[in-house]
Amino acid sequence: MELPRIQVIPIKEAKTGRQYELYIKLAVGYSKNNKIQYPALYFTDAMFHIEILSGSTEYLMENAILVGISWQKDINENLKKEEGAQASRYRDYSIRKSSNPENQAKYQFWEASNHLDFIRNDVIKYVENNYQTDTANRTYFGYSLGGLFGAYILLTQPDTFKNYILGSPALRGDIPYLSKLGSHAEIKRKGLNANVFVSNGTLEKELGEYARECV
Repeated sequence: MELPRIQVIPIKEAKTGRQYELYIKLAVGYSKNNKIQYPALYFTDAMFHIEILSGSTEYLMENAILVGISWQKDINENLKKEEGAQASRYRDYSIRKSSNPENQAKYQFWEASNHLDFIRNDVIKYVENNYQTDTANRTYFGYSLGGLFGAYILLTQPDTFKNYILGSPALRGDIPYLSKLGSHAEIKRKGLNANVFVSNGTLEKELGEYARECV
């Protein structure tokens, strides 16, 4: 990864020992003032989004710190060859098990809870201990399966982020489960207290339909 002002930080998931990387891009002028606390934008599927978000920080989000979270780096080599470097996203961002035992054994779906623990306990703590971030102004961005994962975070640990940007979330089949999460007494009592932006393309027939139903 070579882009202006981007640091590549290896990070281990404490619970499982899995290896990931953080792609951190500092705000313009970050090194000139050690008193400013910057809002941080955390995003999954880092390799899918890092370039366009990096470009956006030059003009649209000049005062933000980007924190991209990679896919698992030490993933099984056979699975990596078959599915590509992004193979771990199917496990890390999914909120239900597969009804197909073969697929479940292969992809290990249903580890969103574990991945959220990693983000809360390892990623965010590392970033906030080492960078000048505004701890009250965190944002999450996820697209497609990453958008589904963002909806899961919102409905289980809403205080993780202040702002949620969910692009074309892959909600097919998961809306009933998400609705059940949203009906929990604790969520109803405390409320979500978060800003949520859900987007989809006008020509997106499948994902767009579910995104509109979610809203």
